[in-house]
This record gives sequence, structure tokens and C-alpha cells, in this order.
Amino acid sequence: MVSVYDVPADILISRVAEKLKEMEEFKPPEWANYVKTGVHKERSPDQKDWWYYRVSSIFRKIYTDGPVGIERLRTAYGGRKNRGVKPEKFRKGSGSIVRKALQQLEKAGFVRKTEEGRVVTPKGRSFLDRISAEIKKELEKEIPALAKY
Repeated sequence: MVSVYDVPADILISRVAEKLKEMEEFKPPEWANYVKTGVHKERSPDQKDWWYYRVSSIFRKIYTDGPVGIERLRTAYGGRKNRGVKPEKFRKGSGSIVRKALQQLEKAGFVRKTEEGRVVTPKGRSFLDRISAEIKKELEKEIPALAKY
């Protein structure tokens, strides 16, 4: 059985983002065009559809690292803040983006809340595994040597 671990993360995230665009549960908030993704960033994202990529990235991270809470996800999406002459310091990513993404994933039934944190539901696991299997088949056609693995 093919899982998320068997395909490259960047291909999986972009493919899941395309699928999420088609679903009605996933819509970027009205402030998504103007917001930075954290205090460590200077500008907002350049991509128009960055929201779907962030949601799919969070979805994959919950699958691989779950159960995961909001603070761990904020840390994962944080970065170094340029403070001018002073040394750079790590700052966490936006909590609102993570919360809204998790709410949309819960509404779709892909993620559920437990005492330890968010975990992927069987519906979400099958969704990601199905897309991973499609990607694996495409990669095997392009590069036959991958069929061994």
C-alpha cells in the first residue's frame, strides 16, 4: 500500500492543493490576500492560491507527525526574524492561519481533535493515500527504476 512517505512531499502538497481547490469546504479567508504568514516575513505570499498550499502542507504534517497541536505547527512554519543590526531570532508562524486551516480540515472530516492534539481521520488518511498512489503510478511510468521501491 502506498502512503504519504513513498512520494516526494512537494509533488504531494501541490496535488492535494489542487484537489482542495475543488472542494467547497476550503476557501481562503477574506484577509488572506493581505496577511503575512508570520512576524518573521517582510511581505505577504506572492502566490494567489497560497492558502491551499498551506492547508495541504498542514494536512501532510499532521499525517506524518500527528497528533500535533497549534503551537507545534506554528513552530514548524516559523523562521528567523531579521532584526537589523541585532542577531536574528526565531519567531513562530501565524497562529490564525494554522487555526483556520485546521478548522477547515475538521469541517471536511479529514482531521479530528483529541486530547493529545489533531490527528488524521480514516477519511483523511485514505484521501492522502489515494493521491499518493496516483503520484507513485505516474512516477513509475516516467522512471521505471522506481518500480522496485
